[in-house]
This record gives sequence, structure tokens and C-alpha cells, in this order.
Amino acid sequence: MKQVISFVFLAFIAFQVAAQTASETQDAPPDAVALWQEDQTTVFAASEINLNEFVWIARPVIVFADSENDPNFRRQMELLQARPEDLAERDVVIITDTAPRDASEARTRLRPRGFMLVLMGKDGQIELRKPAPWSVREISRSIDKMPLRAQEVEDRRAAP
Repeated sequence: MKQVISFVFLAFIAFQVAAQTASETQDAPPDAVALWQEDQTTVFAASEINLNEFVWIARPVIVFADSENDPNFRRQMELLQARPEDLAERDVVIITDTAPRDASEARTRLRPRGFMLVLMGKDGQIELRKPAPWSVREISRSIDKMPLRAQEVEDRRAAP
């Protein structure tokens, strides 16, 4: 009898834990990768993401500035928003960081000074750093020269 009561009690506890875990999972906000996959034009704040989440999934383009009012930052964002389809085709996720006092993971890792544009590969390595705004065309050309991008284009051509 004591064993039956212990078994029922343990089953009840397991059920409660499972129900709580399911509830937390349903209430949890979607992760950055899921949000980006739903809408590849989403722009993320660096404080909201972990760059490692995008390894082998997307190519982060991170735009740093000391303020949202920085003319280079504003110009860069205009350039990026002018041709979002070209960036989406190349699996680019746009990340901004205009809060130097809030040391985001990206800012700590990449150590920008003032305005800086960083292009990272899908492998998480830094491919390009620029101290001035770049057009989507220039960014696209840099991406298209990457070996992994060439393989992606070849794979798409070979797919039926």
C-alpha cells in the first residue's frame, strides 16, 4: 500500500512538472532565429540576441554607432532598407547597436569605435569591417565572393 501511494505521489509530481514545463514553453517568446525566419527583414537590437544563435543559419550584418542620431548610422540603415530582398536572398540578419554603455555581447566581442559596419559569415567569423556606410550592392558582392555562398548558389541551381 505504501508503495502504491509513493507511486501515485511521484506520478502526480511528474505530471505537475510536465504541465508547468509545457506552459512555460507556450508562454515563452519565440527566439531571434524563429522571428528572423518568419520575416527576414526584421532588424534586431544587439541587446536582444546572441550572435551564436545565427551560426550556420544567417550572415549577421551588425551596424554600430554611438547614437541613433549618428549620420553614418542613419545613412547605413537607409541603404539596408532600400533593398531588403537582396539581403534576404543571402540570408542576412541585420543587427543594430547604438548603446555603447549597454555592453551587448556583439559590442564586447567586436569592439567598435563610433560607427562601424561588420559583416560576419555563417560560420561566425568576421568577414568585413567598414568605418563608413556600405550599399546593399557592395555588401552583396562581398557575400557573393564567400566560398559558402558560392556553394549555396550551386546547390540552388542543382535542385530540381
